[in-house]
Order: sequence, then C-alpha cells, then structure tokens
Amino acid sequence: MLRQIEAGVLRVAYFDSGPSDGTPVLLLHGFPYDVHAYDQVAPILVSQGCRVLVPYLRGYGPTQFLYPDTPRSGQQAVLAHDLLAFLDSLKISTAVLAGYDWGGRAACIVAALWPERVRALVSAGGYNIQDIPGSVKPQIPENECRYWYQYYFHSERGRAGLIDNRRELCRLLWRQWSPTWTFTDEDFNQTADSFENPDFADVVIHSYRHRYGLVPGDPTVEETERRLTTLPRISVPSITLDGLDDGVAPLGGSASHLHFFTGHYEHRAIPGVGHNLPQEAPHEFAQAVLSLINEHDGKGSKP
Repeated sequence: MLRQIEAGVLRVAYFDSGPSDGTPVLLLHGFPYDVHAYDQVAPILVSQGCRVLVPYLRGYGPTQFLYPDTPRSGQQAVLAHDLLAFLDSLKISTAVLAGYDWGGRAACIVAALWPERVRALVSAGGYNIQDIPGSVKPQIPENECRYWYQYYFHSERGRAGLIDNRRELCRLLWRQWSPTWTFTDEDFNQTADSFENPDFADVVIHSYRHRYGLVPGDPTVEETERRLTTLPRISVPSITLDGLDDGVAPLGGSASHLHFFTGHYEHRAIPGVGHNLPQEAPHEFAQAVLSLINEHDGKGSKP
C-alpha cells in the first residue's frame, strides 16, 4: 500500500507491507531507479515475517519537499538525514537497512554514524560513503570513462540534457550499467515516471556536483559532511554485494572494502548481474537480508 508521511523537510511516499510487528527492513533505491527495483524483493521478505518499507527518495515519484525554500540538495548527508527523519516519523528505533547506489550510500552513512539505529546492513557496491576531499584525485582511465554522465552533469549543457532528455538519458544508463539485463519497456517506464518529479533534475545535478566539491551543500547538514570526511567505519553486521557485470562500478568492485567494516562482514559477488542488483537478482538480494536477520536475530549483535 502506498502511504505518505511528513519526515523532516519531505512528505515521503513509501510502500509498507508485512506485519506491523515484524523486523523492520528499509529498502532504498538509487539513481536512476525507484521503488520498483524492489518489487520482487519485498514479497520474499514479507513471506518471512518482515515489515518492509520502500520509500521514494527526495526528487523521485510522489515524494515532495514541504517548503519551497529548502535547498534541492542531493548530497550524501541529506540522504542520510532523510532516512533518519523517516525512521523517526514512523517511530522505528532500529531497522535493517538495505540499498544500492544513492540508497546504499544513505544506509552506509546511518550505519557508520548512528549504528544504534541499524540492526544490520546490506549494501550493493560495498562501502558507499563518498570521499569528497579525495575526489580531485583521478582514477584509472577505464573508471573515468564510466563516469561520463557525472562530468556531463557538471555543465549547464548536461543540466539541460537531463531536463530535456531525462527518459532517454536514464534508459541509456540502464543499458550501460546492466549490459546483461534484458529489461522490458514496461520495466523501464514504470520507473521512469518517477523522473517526472519537479525536483528530480535539481536534486540529481546537485548530487553529482557536490560529490566533486563543485557546489556548496545544505548548511543544515554541514556537520555530518565534516564527519564523513574521516570515512567512518561501519560496526554493524554487514553484507556487501557486487554484480560482476556492473558497468559503472569501479573495476574490481568492492572486494577491497573489508577495512571499512569492523563488525561481522561478508562480501558476495553475483555473476551475470549489473548495477541494479535488487531488480536483476531479487532472490540473492533478499537472501542477504534474511541471512543477517537469521544469524543476528535482527539486533545488530556482533559475533
């Protein structure tokens, strides 16, 4: 059932399924995707007694800003604060967090800075917290080539391109990032409707400029951004996932991210899967969540 709730600076639209007293699991999407990435994951988790919450991120679908003067920021810290506000509004003290791309970043930040709110973490793409001070250091050319869209968004031509050609551009990214995934027109179009949100372009452009230090952030989360410059470690039980055919992740994936995790940690690589991991491999994604819940009883205990 689609619901809405005021949380922080947003009126968040979200799906809520499963028993109200089940282990809370938040499933968080990224760019350029939406809640439909979890259409097959959520029922698996509900069948195992979980309460599953799938919110539209700021700038996507029916989620709206409450105030016209709120900065349309897409920086990493505001995504984390949106997540905390959502948990607070629903009066959820602790939850299992699972996500990828932008959603995985929000989940990693909350797990690192507010571990008391996180029972366990599943993060596709590994440790997703951005090293903004280190963003000036170039990567190998093969990785730089994968980020063409980010550099495009740094220009006003790129902003105009996203506004005018948002569906065509995002569909191209789907193909490049998941080259082995045969998605249908229906798969894409049901998600692409979320890109018609009036704040979508502003939030996306700010996200890809802020992560390179090209624009200022929202001053209300500046302290959180400062804390993130230390690349804080994650202590909650965690599983990271990589699709081995991910066309945008840095070469080598997240197998080298072990040092960012100080609690129970497992890395899983999934062949034949690209960037949109929960939609391409829903059973593997759901199994990662369930294995953490079963092993740690959903309470964030360490081995």
